[in-house]
Amino acid sequence: MTQEQPTSIAGIYEVCIGVRDPIPMIQYWEQFGYRIGRIGELSAPEVNKLYGVNSSLRSIRLYHQDADHGLIRLMVWENPTNEGLQMGSMKVKGNRWATTLTADILNILNHVEEAVAAGLPVKYTNPLWEIIYKRERESRPFVDPTVGVREMMLLQPLTRQVFFERFNYTLPDYGKINESAMFKTSQITHMGMVIQDGSKETLRFYDEILGLLRVRDDVEIKTTYETSEAGRLIFDLQPKEGFLVTAFDDPRSSKSDFMAARSGRLYIIRFPDSINLAERFDKAKPGCLGVSLYTYRAQGLEVYFNRVKASAAEKVTEIIGNEFGEKSFSFVAPDGYFWSLVSD
Repeated sequence: MTQEQPTSIAGIYEVCIGVRDPIPMIQYWEQFGYRIGRIGELSAPEVNKLYGVNSSLRSIRLYHQDADHGLIRLMVWENPTNEGLQMGSMKVKGNRWATTLTADILNILNHVEEAVAAGLPVKYTNPLWEIIYKRERESRPFVDPTVGVREMMLLQPLTRQVFFERFNYTLPDYGKINESAMFKTSQITHMGMVIQDGSKETLRFYDEILGLLRVRDDVEIKTTYETSEAGRLIFDLQPKEGFLVTAFDDPRSSKSDFMAARSGRLYIIRFPDSINLAERFDKAKPGCLGVSLYTYRAQGLEVYFNRVKASAAEKVTEIIGNEFGEKSFSFVAPDGYFWSLVSD
């Protein structure tokens, strides 16, 4: 009898960004504390096997301090398939974005306003106040501490980012800020997606097949046009519209103790089936420019491959070497999002 390999999976490993020229993106992400790491290439036939794209590929992995997740992979396509999501609405199926902790959100806003003045293509929201824990608690202004975050969205042709700054609370394992970076930011702490699935059947894939920890699964706590200015502006909510949130964490996190939360979270915005949402999956998969892929790093890759192969996932590739020489396979999850798993 063959013993099954030991398995483990952590937080989302990489946010992958399709580019034509990597130099401007390297310079951009250096301001957020990232640095150049591994570089690799893959021929067009091998790219087609792993990513379904008819193009050769050169990739550059960007690291952030000593983080083992929340990294960036710049995917330099010889023949990109399309321009990607660009600065389109966040309220679409197929949407992807990366969220980052900062110690100085106003500094980022200053640069955003300078970019607008210079005529650069940006779409943004001002930093908005949001209470994220114990919303029902009443506090006395100017007497009790204000506990919450300031959030802002920044969309550019190749990047889709949300930033948050904490006030009066800390989470020790949820983002480590690089104080020497111009924007004083952490690695990417969570990555977002938008779905429509009132039954939540597609969500079972992430905990039952990938083995992630479902730490948040709102049933009654709804973010609406009326209750959240940040939600209204970031997700283009109309009056009486709203969404629920499901989050999946590194299994070492905790359902009951928010102080044990770990970054690398998959943050899923769930819109009701009654809202007519456009689909943009064709703009957010490998081959596209901009934010187009998330990866997980897993120990026991063959076990995960067999689980995914036997699941409702589609377009499951064989395990082959990726551009860094790591064993990897790709698939489309039941919710329509393209993923790659990489060997630990």
